[in-house]
Amino acid sequence: MPVWRVASMVLAVALVVGYAIGSGRWVTTGSAWYLSLEQPAWQPPPAVFGLAWSYNFIALAIVGVVMAGSAAPARVGIFLGTLAMTFALAITWAYLFYVPHALVASALALSACAALTLVPLALAFAERPWLGWILVPYEIWLVIATSLSWGYAALAR
Repeated sequence: MPVWRVASMVLAVALVVGYAIGSGRWVTTGSAWYLSLEQPAWQPPPAVFGLAWSYNFIALAIVGVVMAGSAAPARVGIFLGTLAMTFALAITWAYLFYVPHALVASALALSACAALTLVPLALAFAERPWLGWILVPYEIWLVIATSLSWGYAALAR
């Protein structure tokens, strides 16, 4: 296996680990501020978040490694590049939402993340349909999270 493929596989996992650590850095659902917010009616119970994110991080790592190990070089570059951008947007959401409490700005960041995630999703489907299907729950979760973010912004007005 060429060195660039191994490096791309390591990069894929490193991106997911960075995403998990970066988002966890600011997400504080036990804070007094968060607990004081009026929740959108469609807010899932807290246990759902832990299950969803566990699945999502594992799925992202698996798809990233398989894509890096088998896709054409250009596809690997676009996949990892857009994935990195979506992770940066998701981490930006976490910061904006939980630190300065910029609810509209955070909802915009997560909206951009959900939209841009369609690129790696399409690339995964094009490479191997089962890879795309593994990522579908992540995209659905991003759409739900985006709607929740906009719900929080609307209720805080």
